Amino acid sequence: MLKTLFNPVMAGKKISIIVIVILFTTSLVFSDYRITRGPEVGEIYYIGPTVTEPAAIYRSIDFGETATCMDSTLNTNINFFSITADLTSGVVYGQTMSEALYISYDYGQEGSWQFRDTAHWCINSGRNEGEIYDSFSKHSEDYGVNFIQHSANGFFGSSICTEIDNENNIGHMLVSNYPIIDSLWILITYDNFETLEIQNVVNRYEYPYTDLSRGMEYGELYNITSSPRTIFYSNNYGLNWQYINQFNLGLSYTDFVGGRQLGEVYVLVTYNALMHTIEHTYIFHSTDYGRTFTVYHSFSKGEEPLVANFSSSLTEGEAPFTAQFSNYSVGEIMSYEWDFDNDGTIDSYELQPEYTYQETGYFSVKLIIHDQDCTDEFLREDFIHVTDGSEADNDELKITNYELNNYPNPFNPSTKISFNLPENKTEAIIEIYNLKGQLVNELQISNSETSINWNAEDFSSGIYLYKLNLKNSPIKKMILLK
Repeated sequence: MLKTLFNPVMAGKKISIIVIVILFTTSLVFSDYRITRGPEVGEIYYIGPTVTEPAAIYRSIDFGETATCMDSTLNTNINFFSITADLTSGVVYGQTMSEALYISYDYGQEGSWQFRDTAHWCINSGRNEGEIYDSFSKHSEDYGVNFIQHSANGFFGSSICTEIDNENNIGHMLVSNYPIIDSLWILITYDNFETLEIQNVVNRYEYPYTDLSRGMEYGELYNITSSPRTIFYSNNYGLNWQYINQFNLGLSYTDFVGGRQLGEVYVLVTYNALMHTIEHTYIFHSTDYGRTFTVYHSFSKGEEPLVANFSSSLTEGEAPFTAQFSNYSVGEIMSYEWDFDNDGTIDSYELQPEYTYQETGYFSVKLIIHDQDCTDEFLREDFIHVTDGSEADNDELKITNYELNNYPNPFNPSTKISFNLPENKTEAIIEIYNLKGQLVNELQISNSETSINWNAEDFSSGIYLYKLNLKNSPIKKMILLK
């Protein structure tokens, strides 16, 4: 369930000038910057500004805390619009506004780029060595030397973005279909974009999806909506989406990408003003699915903006409920003021405070930050929900550590599913689904057991998803091979 949490109040906010971006034949001023993950944990590449040039390719091997400029000649030589990294160390692909694909075998270093092929505006890689996808139309398995065309039967409307899954042959598309302006479709392929099926349809005004990025596990997808900037997460191939977090205004949350660790996601955040004479680049790094972030200020030119941002990894629980707040505001901040119930009284001046709620109900939380001259504040309405233990949980995603696994995996024809039920549950059901989201079997279990066998002799080969019929159960994957 999507909850309205965002209601920023601007007080003495620094003013940024909106810049109209003009494309010339000889140079390019970037209105958007891009980020991609590398093959190693902590390795990212991104396009960002320099002191003298509008764009350059940067590489970081420490999650964005520090970054090395690899090529600052993009505006005069190649004019990259997007980049993606291969699973092969050092291999990076770049794609231009004129739909040309380039490759570097030397971490994107200046002078290392080679022309490969024509390409569309959406390129994806990093699943297998040498594998590069040109939207949904074709892919290469030899670093872009040769391409295999896709039929894309079942495609309709206009493509917004394409993403491959971590699992071979599976991919995802986000499409719109004029004149139906209030809907967005998520399509899925199980045969490498030869055919496409409708996986989900959402209201674009409630879920204004604009991009997709895969996570680390099979079927994991992240999305950050355009307005407001809200993070959503799916762990079942885009079939269902759950609200994660929301950002304050004042910065440009330009691009995002899932990382190489469980729950890891990066957000590329930029700020520019006064015709790009002021430029700042931040890497927001999360290891809890985007609930909280560590901020790295990787590039700075001119006066830094002042923008309040905060969240909490847990926002709901029984009274007394203690919330640990994560503060990832930016700026030359001199003081913090927290109002944990929005009653006008300052409750804490700490950087990362902890607060215990004794009463039940919904509580709005406000953070006010100050630098030498200005103030910014972020109000999150009904952000904390404290219950008395009898209220039902809402649909907000909670990442839990249920013991739910199966072995062997892959299997034929049976596998043992191990589980550990909560103490307050005497029985439950293991639900088994196919990749279309259809329930194909149910296994009754009790807390006196720790495992159960599933004999799939009457089922066809393929990927199956299974979960407990309990709140916040993880969704696991098993493969039947006959």
